[in-house]
Amino acid sequence: MNSNKGFTNKELEQLAMRFKILSEPSRLKILRSMFNGEKCVNEITKSTKLMQANVSKQLKLMEENGIVKCRPSGLQRFYHITDKKIIWICQQLCPSHNMNNPLSNDNQQDICSE
Repeated sequence: MNSNKGFTNKELEQLAMRFKILSEPSRLKILRSMFNGEKCVNEITKSTKLMQANVSKQLKLMEENGIVKCRPSGLQRFYHITDKKIIWICQQLCPSHNMNNPLSNDNQQDICSE
C-alpha cells in the first residue's frame, strides 16, 4: 500500500475480489471447514452439507484467487487456506467466535450475533 495516496487501483481491485469471495455463504462454509487445517473435498462436502459439484466449483474459484491451495494425493485432493488474512477478517467481524481475540468480551459490534 502506498501510504501517501491510500490504496492503489490495483489494491482496491484485489480487495474487492476478496470481499466478493467472502460475500458468498457457501464459500464461507467451505472456508470455515478448513479453519483448523487441511481437508479433502469429501470432508468439506460432509461438513458443509453442500453438493460435491458446488464445493469443487467454489474451491477452484478460491484457488484461482490465491485463497486456498490444493494438494493432490492419489485420487483425493486436499485443500488448505493459504491466505490467512481471510481467517483474520472473519474473526474481526465475528469476535465472539475468536477465543484469542481480546475484543471478544468487549462491547464491539459482532455481526454474527445479530
